[in-house]
Amino acid sequence: MVRIGLRVLTRPMPERLPTMYRTLGENYNERVLPSIIHETLKAVVAQYNASQLITQREAVSREIRKILTERAKNFNIALDDVSITSLSFGKEFTHAIEAKQGEAKSAELIGNAIANNPAFVALRQIEAAREIAHTIAASNNKVFLDSGDLLLGLQSLKMLNNNNKK
Repeated sequence: MVRIGLRVLTRPMPERLPTMYRTLGENYNERVLPSIIHETLKAVVAQYNASQLITQREAVSREIRKILTERAKNFNIALDDVSITSLSFGKEFTHAIEAKQGEAKSAELIGNAIANNPAFVALRQIEAAREIAHTIAASNNKVFLDSGDLLLGLQSLKMLNNNNKK
C-alpha cells in the first residue's frame, strides 16, 4: 500500500464564475476536487512500481499535474500548483526493503570474510561436513563413506595447515 500526500492549489476561472456557481454551487472544492484528485492519483501511481515512485518523484508529480489540469479545466477550475508532500509505503514494503538490505549486507560481509581470510572457507567446509554427517547419522540407512567421498577435501585442509606451520 502506498500513502501519498498531495498539495493542490486551485482557483476558479474568474470569467467562468457564474457558470460554476450555477452548476457546482459555492462548495465546488468539496464537490469536484476530491474525486478528480483521487482518480488521477490512482491512475498515475498505478503506472509506477514502488522504487520508481521514489526515484522518479518529480516525473510522477508532473504527470499528476498535467492530468489534473486537464480534468479541472472541465469544471472551470485552474490549478496553480501540484506537488507530492509525502510518500510512504505499507509495513510489508518496508520489511521487504529492510530484508533486502540485510541480505546485501550479509553477502558483503561473507564476501569480505572469504577475501580476507581463507580459513573462513575451511570453517564453512567443516560445518558443511558436520551437517552432512549428522544427516547421514540420523537416517535409517547404513552408509559407509570416507572423508574423500564427502567431496569437501578435508585432507587438503590438514595439509595446508601443516604447510603453513613450516
